[in-house]
Amino acid sequence: MLFLLAVLAAVAFAADVDVTGNWKASVETPNGSMDLTYVLKSTGNVVTGTIQSQMGEMKIDEGKIDGDKISFSATIENIGKISYSGTVKGDEMTLNFTFGGGGDMPPMPAIVAKRVK
Repeated sequence: MLFLLAVLAAVAFAADVDVTGNWKASVETPNGSMDLTYVLKSTGNVVTGTIQSQMGEMKIDEGKIDGDKISFSATIENIGKISYSGTVKGDEMTLNFTFGGGGDMPPMPAIVAKRVK
C-alpha cells in the first residue's frame, strides 16, 4: 500500500503544469518599461499562444512544458528570434530569454510573470 502511494505521488509530481491563461509581466528597456501579456494554452506538453505588448502581438513557437519547466520562442520583425526558458511555480512564471543572434549581448534579467485571475 505504501509503495502504491509513493508511485501515485511521483506520477502527480511529474505531471506537467497547466499554464493555460493570461500572464502579465513588465520589462525595463532602454526606452522605459514595457508591459507584456503572455496568452498561453497548454495541451499535454505543448504550449501555444501569443505575447502581447505595446509593439504588437507575436505568435509563440516551439512551446513545450516538462514538469514545471517551460520553453518557447517568438520572432520579432527586424530583431529575430527570442528564446524563452524558465519555471512555473503556482501563479508565477520566471523566464530567462536570449536573442537569436546572441553575439556579445550582456545577460538579460529574468522576466517574472504573474497569472491573471
